[in-house]
Amino acid sequence: MPDLPRILVIDDEAPIRKFLRISLESAGFAPAEAESAEQGLREAATSPPDAVILDLGLPDADGLDVIRRLREWTTVPIIVLSARGRESDKIAALDGGADDYLTKPFGAGELLARLRVALRHAARTTASAEPVFAVGAMRVDLAARRVVVGDREVHLTPTEYRLLATLIRNAGKVVTHRQLLKEVWGPGSVEENQYLRVYLGQLRRKIEIDPTRPRYLLTEPGVGYRLADE
Repeated sequence: MPDLPRILVIDDEAPIRKFLRISLESAGFAPAEAESAEQGLREAATSPPDAVILDLGLPDADGLDVIRRLREWTTVPIIVLSARGRESDKIAALDGGADDYLTKPFGAGELLARLRVALRHAARTTASAEPVFAVGAMRVDLAARRVVVGDREVHLTPTEYRLLATLIRNAGKVVTHRQLLKEVWGPGSVEENQYLRVYLGQLRRKIEIDPTRPRYLLTEPGVGYRLADE
């Protein structure tokens, strides 16, 4: 099935692989499978996939090591699917290079939706740079540094704009607190979470119709933020 997006599933549980295979095939994807870290890495290298769905609890290596090894040579989207539900595990995976993280048990619908988002983001990243980002009623002209919501131009401070631009570069992906702090305020500020709370609050008041029920700037509790891309 050369025309279908190829999704590599790396998971040591046969029932999970079977469930994912059926779900992926029914959604128009071409699944490939690996039951160990080494087999998965070998499969990714010999037949590069369009995305990877990865379990962290593999028999021969930790999934975090798999993420790091994949990120040495590929930017393919990686969605972690794990029984580890602690915030520290999610943050470690996302900081290590994963694009998204779902905790088992999971719903096939949510997984497929997040997979589609990851693939769209990857396509946008590899395509020629698009100077205008648009979602819903919000349009951001990155070349002109101009933000418009509906028929209203929004004036942002330099820091607010850097924060929004960082989220736009990762639209649809979870960006951890640490990643945002490093990108916007520099490596010396990675522990200053209050910066994010203050500036995200300011951005929401300027961009969202109802800041208490955000449409664009979404919170991933304890982990980071996600900019909606649809």
